Amino acid sequence: MIDLRSDTVTKPTAGMLDAMLKAEVGDDVYKEDPTVNALEERVAEMFGKPKALFFPSGSMANQAALKLHTNPGEQVICDKYAHIYNYEGGGASFNSGISCKLIDGDRGMFTAEQVAEAINPPDFYHSPLTSLVAVENTTNKGGGACWDFFELKKLRETCNAHNLGYHLDGARIWNAVVKKEEKAVQYGRLFDTISVCFSKGLGCPVGSVLIGDESLMKGAIRIRKILGGGMRQVGYLAAAGLYALDNHLERLEEDHKKAQELGSVLSTLSCVKVVEPVETNIVIFELNDMISETKFQQKLIAKNIHIIGMGGGKLRMVTHLDYSDAMHTKVLQTIQDM
Repeated sequence: MIDLRSDTVTKPTAGMLDAMLKAEVGDDVYKEDPTVNALEERVAEMFGKPKALFFPSGSMANQAALKLHTNPGEQVICDKYAHIYNYEGGGASFNSGISCKLIDGDRGMFTAEQVAEAINPPDFYHSPLTSLVAVENTTNKGGGACWDFFELKKLRETCNAHNLGYHLDGARIWNAVVKKEEKAVQYGRLFDTISVCFSKGLGCPVGSVLIGDESLMKGAIRIRKILGGGMRQVGYLAAAGLYALDNHLERLEEDHKKAQELGSVLSTLSCVKVVEPVETNIVIFELNDMISETKFQQKLIAKNIHIIGMGGGKLRMVTHLDYSDAMHTKVLQTIQDM
């Protein structure tokens, strides 16, 4: 099976499994798991932040961040494509009692000027109090697009001017850092909190880490407990994260190259209306109106190639660690034949 539905479908490599089996573990609820502590310390250091906390999922890490930044009845500004709005089960309202003010951005990205216009006047009590701006990098629904770092700096200035929190959903921040040749610490200097995922591009089976400033993160472990995220001998999973940081970061360039090649071939097909710009490991394309999305996918499935529909006539392919060169050659040929 050639599975291009997501970069979450990967299995641990032999080296990663070996590192997991050899991990030294303890009870992380008591903060006595040395491997979890080591991963948290390493990620915090990478981003230049004082505190980090391991979570079982990126959604839980994001939801904890929303809770840390807001009070019930308040509002977070995010893009209409944002993961926290579209793909976290309405958790913002359920867990934190807050609403989302949606910006009509470009491929999941918006400007500081748009944020300034979206902020509710703090003394106008008829509207929710704006308390947080959330950014996603890379953007999932935006096709793996990378934010311009200078725009992120302008957003930081806007947040400072209006006393707003600033959160980064960095589920695929590793892809952005590699693509843009940036450093993680650059993001740590800008954002109050950052969630990073290990089960997407880095190939781990489970896990995300929330990083943040001391004043915010002091409540993170309590929120994690409330959300049911406290785990015990989780060092086996943290060991996978440490292994991935040592072995799977630089290879993300391979995923980006394959995605660009897929996008190039798709753009030559008469049945494809448009292929969105490909920057990292996500390819989103739209079929012509007379072409059935279901039949297109069925033809690929007949060749044992699986992709995913995103609704609205859009389809998605995501390259990853388990997508080999041989698989890539077969997919390119299959698409060309279509």
